[in-house]
Amino acid sequence: MKDNNTIKKYRGTTCLNCNHPLDISDNYCANCGQNNSIKKLSFKDYVNEYFAGVFSYDSRVNLTLFTLLFRPGKITKDYVNGKRMRYANPFRFYLSVSIIFFIIFGFSNNYEGITESDPDTVKNELTDKELEDLQQDLNELPGNVKVNLDTLIALQNLRDTVTTKSYKTKYITQNKVDSLSFFEATSKRLELYNAFHEETKITSSTVALDSLHHNKTNYNEWLYKKTIDYNFMTENPKIFLNYILGKMPLIIFFFLPVVALFNWLLYWRRNFNYMEHLVFIFHVQSVFFVLLGLSLLLKEIFNIDFFTPLATLLFLFYLYKAMRNFYEQSRFKTIVKFLIINTIFLILAVIATLITLFASFAIY
Repeated sequence: MKDNNTIKKYRGTTCLNCNHPLDISDNYCANCGQNNSIKKLSFKDYVNEYFAGVFSYDSRVNLTLFTLLFRPGKITKDYVNGKRMRYANPFRFYLSVSIIFFIIFGFSNNYEGITESDPDTVKNELTDKELEDLQQDLNELPGNVKVNLDTLIALQNLRDTVTTKSYKTKYITQNKVDSLSFFEATSKRLELYNAFHEETKITSSTVALDSLHHNKTNYNEWLYKKTIDYNFMTENPKIFLNYILGKMPLIIFFFLPVVALFNWLLYWRRNFNYMEHLVFIFHVQSVFFVLLGLSLLLKEIFNIDFFTPLATLLFLFYLYKAMRNFYEQSRFKTIVKFLIINTIFLILAVIATLITLFASFAIY
């Protein structure tokens, strides 16, 4: 054990953080709470401080997770009643769980781009036996019509070439655009810019608008860029989906307060304020991510789709029990409000998804 002289050797008379006057005997600053020490930071001190914070948070996380999963509604009731030091902060805990969930979700889902089948590619993917059977089927067409497979593929390629239209068929002058309504003008420009990019592969909006003799306004440049982005994303949907996926924890974080508002309106006669409803929503959503994340891991391990529907059913039962325990209403009232809040949640989720898709595409 260190003697007092060694300890006091590193004590100061002024707080290094807030300059509050201190006494040599003070362990901490009475103003800001910082440790009263003028000792230079060593590696040992840094490691000790780091792990003290980690294990302190981990102990609360373990209790929070156990209580959330196996005692629905209790942790929110305790938190609302002031018993907070034993549990992790609900907002911080939710963000941690949601980030882990979306990492698992990203690794467990493979989005494949959808591309149109090319006749020559299809032919090359067929075995000799399959090609022979296909040619035999063509030879057996009614009316003694003889069709050669290679001729059929050549005709298909010729049809694709002939039906490819030039962007000039969709050309519209800037003066004509200015005479149309906003939505009609936007639609016409999108059609033209899409056809122009498909044919010329020009990615510079400035060069493209110069070539089309359109005004180089911010809106026109944005439209042309979005046309390129749309074509790119339809060919590579995985990239766009991963882009949205990376923002989902933050999006849902701002979406849940809206759900809490409806929950507050649904229980307006109960003695809970809005923030207490919000804590309940964050706790419940954390459980949803935990259950669904576990189901995705089990699905990857055992290659069985059974776990995700099971996790959904378990969560619905959990939500009912949490509402019943936290709000302490009768089974009938709880079931009715359970159905109402889930209906509202689905409607809000659809609206939020559409807004997210549009906003993500607009700023991509």
